[in-house]
Amino acid sequence: MEIRPTTDQDLDVFVDTLHAAFGRFPGTPTDGGGVWWAALEMDRGLLATTEDSRPVGTAAAYSFELTLPGEVLAPAAGVTAVGVVPSHRRQGLLSAMMRRQLTELRARGEFLSVLLASEAGIYRRFGYGPSTYTRRLSVTRHKGALAAPRGRGAAEAGAPGSIEVMRRAECGPILEEIYDRYRRAQPGALSRPHRWWASGAGQPPISPVPRYIAVHRDGDGVPDGYASYSLGDGDTLTVDETIATDDAAFAALATFLLGHDLVAQIVFKHFPPEHPLRWQFEDFRAGEVSHESDWLWVRILDVPRALTTRGWFTDGELVLDVDDPFLGERERYLLTVRDGKADCVPTDREPDLSLDVSDLGSIYLGGTAPSTLVRAGHIRTHRPGAAALADALFRADRPPHCLHWF
Repeated sequence: MEIRPTTDQDLDVFVDTLHAAFGRFPGTPTDGGGVWWAALEMDRGLLATTEDSRPVGTAAAYSFELTLPGEVLAPAAGVTAVGVVPSHRRQGLLSAMMRRQLTELRARGEFLSVLLASEAGIYRRFGYGPSTYTRRLSVTRHKGALAAPRGRGAAEAGAPGSIEVMRRAECGPILEEIYDRYRRAQPGALSRPHRWWASGAGQPPISPVPRYIAVHRDGDGVPDGYASYSLGDGDTLTVDETIATDDAAFAALATFLLGHDLVAQIVFKHFPPEHPLRWQFEDFRAGEVSHESDWLWVRILDVPRALTTRGWFTDGELVLDVDDPFLGERERYLLTVRDGKADCVPTDREPDLSLDVSDLGSIYLGGTAPSTLVRAGHIRTHRPGAAALADALFRADRPPHCLHWF
């Protein structure tokens, strides 16, 4: 068996092999997705072949920026297109490809890798941990009225904004600009390189499938939010994503969507955790949360670099004993945080916490509390108060959220 890097000439073979791994065909509809492989970076792909040169496995990566707590932008490899054809599964090929890929990511100087897991049971053994989460919010239209804003925020509100309904084909550059502003301030968000928008590679509103876009502009006429939506054969309005640079723009877009005529239900497909919208309903039970699931999985390849790159909001120090069984590594680190900056160095001090590298990936963005993983039996504590300190240290400035599909 050979695992080799791919080139542009391998694109067709790569795509055909991946489809075979998932039992699909290139023409099979993908729930509104465009031609997803149009954004593949073939210089970052791997192709596994048999001794007689038959392709049987694939893996690839995109070049993204991931927003870390503290509005820090960090390069991250977006692992994708991982598959093994059914005839060659359970023979160690997937592990070999993942080990080869992680080794190459390190050789490129990358210290973070992320992916969306098709099955939750696969990737923890390779060092990935679920780090952001998503869910749906379904709102019955006749219950979806928002209460009038109260308190200081209402008094300080600026000039009212406006909403314009456009078609997807009319507003690509506007969507790209708004999303880029949003993702730079949102922990857990990934960049959407221009080639994604230009090639329509991905889910709506990136893909060119028909969608209406509600574009919100602030009081000065500057676009600061959008919602991509469609109305199916029934009476449900489905919102692909709502992107806003502040809560006021989000609330305005939600009000517009909830007031759409000839609709009985509005479904927000990617509703952020801890978002205030449910508290803005006159009827708190107007919205029903469902389909809660993991989304972005994080894999740390260089612990000191990862921990010193993100922002921090509490001072303190912890000794972390980090086990990376897939790569056969184990190291103990002293994490010291002062004034929002961290220092992380190897140490022989007794540990405060012992954890797998996949659990470190889960707590890295602040979306999973270390104490939760302590209670789940994933993280071991070695002194009283260590879990509480870890919770305070690893918290984010706002809950992480990712809605980019890759």
